[in-house]
Amino acid sequence: MNIIVEPLLDWYASHARDLPWRGSPGPYHVWLSEIMLQQTRVEAVKGYYERFLQALPDVSDLAVVEEDRLMKLWQGLGYYNRARNLQRAAQVICTEYGGRFPQEYDEWLALPGIGEYTAGAITSIALGKKEPAVDGNVYRIYTRLEADDTDITGTAFKRRVREEIKEILPDNAGAFNQALMDLGAVVCIPNGEPHCSVCPIAEYCKAYQQGNMTDYPNKPAKKKRRIEKRTIFLLEYQGKYLIQKRPSQGLLAGMWEFPGQDGHLSLEALRENMYHWKLAREIKLLGSAKHIFSHVEWHMLGYELSLLQLPGELQGQGIFCDRQMLREEYSIPSAFSFYLDYLFDVQEKCQD
Repeated sequence: MNIIVEPLLDWYASHARDLPWRGSPGPYHVWLSEIMLQQTRVEAVKGYYERFLQALPDVSDLAVVEEDRLMKLWQGLGYYNRARNLQRAAQVICTEYGGRFPQEYDEWLALPGIGEYTAGAITSIALGKKEPAVDGNVYRIYTRLEADDTDITGTAFKRRVREEIKEILPDNAGAFNQALMDLGAVVCIPNGEPHCSVCPIAEYCKAYQQGNMTDYPNKPAKKKRRIEKRTIFLLEYQGKYLIQKRPSQGLLAGMWEFPGQDGHLSLEALRENMYHWKLAREIKLLGSAKHIFSHVEWHMLGYELSLLQLPGELQGQGIFCDRQMLREEYSIPSAFSFYLDYLFDVQEKCQD
C-alpha cells in the first residue's frame, strides 16, 4: 500500500476539487462540511454550507441557536438528527472545552454525532494529526486495489482497512485523506465504470489488471424498502395553514409537518365527510407525491381544504402559518416538498 502514497499526493496537488470548506479548513469548517456531506451529494451541500456559516459563523452561535432556526437552516438536507447532534456537540465544546476545539482524535470521537471517519477527517485536515479518514470511498478503492471481495460491511474488514491506511499515512495526512476522497468521488466512482485511464494509481490496482473493477466492492444487497401510503392535508383557515410537530421519537422526530393520516383517502369520501360536517367550502385534489427514506417509501396523496370554521379537535393541535412564515421561519422536511412547492407557487402567482 505504501507505493500509492506519492503518486496519489502528486495527483491531488493538481486535481484537488475546489470546495468552499477547503479555503479555510479550520475545525468548525471541516466538521460542518463533513456532517453535511453524510448521505448528501457535494453539489447539493455547497449552498447549504455557505448559508449555514453566514447565519452561524462559529461554534458559540451554533450552541445557542433556537431549534426551529437550526432546522430551517438545515431544511432540504434531510437526516435532521445530524443537525441536532451538531448542536449537542457544539454545546459540549462550549461548556466542557470553554469554546476551544478539542485537539485529539479521541476527544472528537466522544462528541455526539461524530464517528471514526469524521473524527479522522477533522483532526487530520484541520489539526494536522496523522489519523485516517476511512469511509465508503476508501473501502471501494481498497477492495479494487487488492481485488478483495470481503463483505465491506463487516466490522473486521473495516478495522483492517483503517489499520492499513493508518500505517501508510504520510506527515501531511490531511492531504492524503482528501486525495482518497477526491479519487473515490471523481475517478474510482461507485456506479458505472471507473475512470481508470486517468487514475494515478491504476498500475498498482489488481482489479484493473484483471479487468473486473466493477466486481468490487462486495456488499450485501439492500433490503427492499417498506411502502407506506399517506394522505396529506393542507388545512387552510383565514389564509393560514396548519402545521403540527411530529413525535419526539421515530421518523422525522420533532419536525413540523402538514397533518396526515395512514392510507389513501378518496376525494369522494373526503367530500362526503367535510360537507356533512359543514367544515369545508372547497376541497382541492393536489395529486400524488413520493418520498424515499432509507428504509421506507411514502406514497402520498394530498388535498387542500379551505375551512369554513375551525374544528374543536384542531384547536391546540399545532399552529396556523401563512405562506411567508412557512417559507422563512418553519422547517418542513423535504418529504413534503411537493405540497410546499404548490403553496409557494400559488403565492407567487398571486403576487404577479
